[in-house]
Amino acid sequence: MTEDRKKGNPSKWRPQTMMVRGGLTRSEHGETSEALFLSSGFVYDSPEEQSARMAGDKPGYIYSRYANPTVRMFEERLAQIEGAEDCRATASGMAAIHTMLVAPIKPGDRIIAQRQLFSSCVWILKNLMPKMGVEVTWLDGSDLGQWEDATRKPCRFAIIETPSNPLLDAVDIRAVADLIHNAGGELIVDNVFASPILQRPIELGADWVVYSTTKHMDGQGRTLGGAILGKTKKIEDELQQYYRHTGPSMSPFNAWVVLKGLETMDLRVRRMSDNARVIADRLATNPKIKAVRYPGRGDHPHHNTHAAQMPDGGGSMLAFSLKGGGEAAFAMLNRLGLIDISNNLGDAKSLITHPATTTHRTLTEDERGAIGLDHTWVRLSVGLEDPDDVAEDVEQALAGR
Repeated sequence: MTEDRKKGNPSKWRPQTMMVRGGLTRSEHGETSEALFLSSGFVYDSPEEQSARMAGDKPGYIYSRYANPTVRMFEERLAQIEGAEDCRATASGMAAIHTMLVAPIKPGDRIIAQRQLFSSCVWILKNLMPKMGVEVTWLDGSDLGQWEDATRKPCRFAIIETPSNPLLDAVDIRAVADLIHNAGGELIVDNVFASPILQRPIELGADWVVYSTTKHMDGQGRTLGGAILGKTKKIEDELQQYYRHTGPSMSPFNAWVVLKGLETMDLRVRRMSDNARVIADRLATNPKIKAVRYPGRGDHPHHNTHAAQMPDGGGSMLAFSLKGGGEAAFAMLNRLGLIDISNNLGDAKSLITHPATTTHRTLTEDERGAIGLDHTWVRLSVGLEDPDDVAEDVEQALAGR
């Protein structure tokens, strides 16, 4: 690989330019599109060179579980977009969260976690952390008073998701980061709903950001992937050996697909966010809907926090609660003609799911109740269709036509 000839100063590039050009390297062939190095391993000119690379004394690729040229282009581009020093790509979003939580932790550490987390993350914290001798303190992420109480004693990490899945609750990232730092800890933010287009946690004080690249970064339902972003030294000291030896690495093919997805992410996310606002406003007037949750609407209980952290839009996700309970929700879902029923999100196609029986089914009734989730709620991931077509599909399904 040879460094691509750059004009100007890449560090001064605006986000849209970084999404197309960031981290770009070209081989000796000078290809226009990023090359796909679909190779598991690499060869050496001599055993001395092989030994030097394995020892870290000489730069170069060794094995794609460790690093790969295509994966590295994706990591460098995403780090530039996010405003992070470095990035490690993983096989899925949950591989990123698992690595982030498990690799640096040791017995006796404490993690503070908001209740409003994705259910698989809750599972790790409930089931794996106690086995490792790690204490987990749970709280309502939107309640700063609870954060103040929880940080009266030291912690190792805090993990938050904002906007949260599925009811789009908000956490004040800057305020929580200050509290966690004062308690000697580091703040991890799952930024998947907002994407780096609409929210930049590191600028707000977060230490780490994690993603499922399966969502808006791919954006077309093709690949699984994840990413961890933070400071280079922290990644090298605390994650690198775990990452290398346990194998959560992203495949080169998936990295290439997501790398190409980054080129259009800004356009897609902003359009999807605009569409979601139109649909949320329209559904809020429907007499068969009890409540609509959308970060960009003034009636969201955490609207002010969302507006401060996501000034350019409320994102592609919304949730709404139906009058008539879970039966009404299932009946509406069964009458949809355009929107696909799927537990994925961030796709070009609009997708809808019933969280209590899908994405959050592993939570107990009490745990769902603690975050305000009951069987009346559905979660809608708004895509790139005409927003009127999406809204009309929901309306006809609600009307029973």
